[in-house]
Amino acid sequence: MFNIGDKVVYPMHGAGVIESIEEKEVLGETKKYYVLRLPVGDMKVMIPVTNYKDVGLRQVIDGDGVTRVFRILSEQSTSMSSNWNRRYRANLEKIKSGNVYEVAEVVRNLITRDKEKGLSSGERKMLESARQILISELVLATEMNEDKTKSMIEGAFA
Repeated sequence: MFNIGDKVVYPMHGAGVIESIEEKEVLGETKKYYVLRLPVGDMKVMIPVTNYKDVGLRQVIDGDGVTRVFRILSEQSTSMSSNWNRRYRANLEKIKSGNVYEVAEVVRNLITRDKEKGLSSGERKMLESARQILISELVLATEMNEDKTKSMIEGAFA
């Protein structure tokens, strides 16, 4: 269970803060919902309290987690399939997992591939999505602004 003010990550959408816990009637059924504000993209999401585990809602990483993310970003990229479809599916699974370290791997691997061979438009969109998810969590974990976080990520590839 989470409380108002908790910083959480909603897989595929990014990190946000629980603004409130509200009771709503949807399709004739009354349920409690976490109302989550996602700062990147200024989106508001409602997640049923009873489903938070099923959707993968979790706490934002701590300082050690942030250090690990930047270590992953600065490491050599892991080998990826040369088949575009397989590579895309593998990366999508990593993003869907909600695991910030896997998302960091996707960002690192796609940025490296872009520098070496270029990306298709689908992979370019995937990179931007993964980068936004990563940025949103790092912004809340470090309490830095979005621009500073972006430049730190770019710095990991310098």
